[in-house]
Amino acid sequence: MALLAAAALALTAGCSSSSGDPAGSRTSRATGATAASPSASPSPTVSLPPAEGSAKVVSTLTTGLRSPWGLAVLPGGDLLVSSRDEGTVTRVDAKTGVTTLLGSVPGVSPSGEGGLLGLAVSATYGADHQVYAYFTTESDNRIARMVYDERRPAGEQLGAPDTILRGIPKGAVHNGGRIAFGPDRMLYAGTGETGDDQLAQDDDSLAGKILRMTPDGEPVHGNPEADSVVYSPGHRNVQGLAWDGEKRLWASEFGQDTWDELNLVEPGGNYGWPEVEGIAPKGAGGDFIDPVAQWKTAEASPSGIAYAQGSVWMAGLRGERLWRIPLSGSAKEPLAKPQAFLEGTYGRLRTVVAAGGDKLWVVTGNTDGRGDPKPGDDRILLVEVE
Repeated sequence: MALLAAAALALTAGCSSSSGDPAGSRTSRATGATAASPSASPSPTVSLPPAEGSAKVVSTLTTGLRSPWGLAVLPGGDLLVSSRDEGTVTRVDAKTGVTTLLGSVPGVSPSGEGGLLGLAVSATYGADHQVYAYFTTESDNRIARMVYDERRPAGEQLGAPDTILRGIPKGAVHNGGRIAFGPDRMLYAGTGETGDDQLAQDDDSLAGKILRMTPDGEPVHGNPEADSVVYSPGHRNVQGLAWDGEKRLWASEFGQDTWDELNLVEPGGNYGWPEVEGIAPKGAGGDFIDPVAQWKTAEASPSGIAYAQGSVWMAGLRGERLWRIPLSGSAKEPLAKPQAFLEGTYGRLRTVVAAGGDKLWVVTGNTDGRGDPKPGDDRILLVEVE
């Protein structure tokens, strides 16, 4: 491990030419971020990633998306992407990039950071053809599922929403919104505290939490409280959820002015907001769990995350970069210092999803009202990683 730690002191990455990508592709020089020290050696059965990795854009799948937010992969590989501000779901052919409008989600009320946010495909999609969506209404944030019938005409392929969970507080900011089915086939959701930071520690509120529920929206056996969907409290604004090779849940979280976070999520663990931002200083008190890695907010402002090639990959909005955090098997600390790629090349990065093997889908986020859109924005990129 001493050798790995030494290797992490000089992280660099080479440049690579693009393939059919109008914005150009490059692998940026690695940039460090404050993180925990490397851990003790994991089990010998665990295959570790290299301390130093790489990322290069190999193609642009599609362009011209408006305020894209959620991304879900259908069986067979095609993609579903949500438009936060338009309230629509579009299918993208994973080979040609051709788009097909599925339809609008009734009840979506886009405003500020709210609108049609995360998407997830049912764990039993082959039998039920259900697509799940997290969205903002006039009164709350909620999760609903809809039957996707691709035999119907374009624009009319989504069935009526069946709401499985309502009453998640909404706000002009910090609505969370990421949803994903875990290895246990249960549905997880990251919520925000809506700008009212005390809600993150309020046991009676669904705001500022990670939630775990059945596909019908009911509490799951093994949750901290038998009658609650709350899995962990003390979060400011969770926008990324992913599981590693050992089925551990990771979550990315917006900080306020000082530290953004990547957390390893434990059921019932309290992640400290608003009492603590980032790693708690010594003597701070409170039974809070520290993040595994943290970044200055200008370097990250994280959104979606994915797991591939032994690392967590994290999209940065304000930071306009893709972060690689190599994992140490079953240990709680990173194997080496995080690296940054694609810095400033594609602007704000909203979502990242595993595309199988050494590939990721990365969605840009420049048409969300805070970016600087270029011709072709927003786009879905295919990225090769190590």
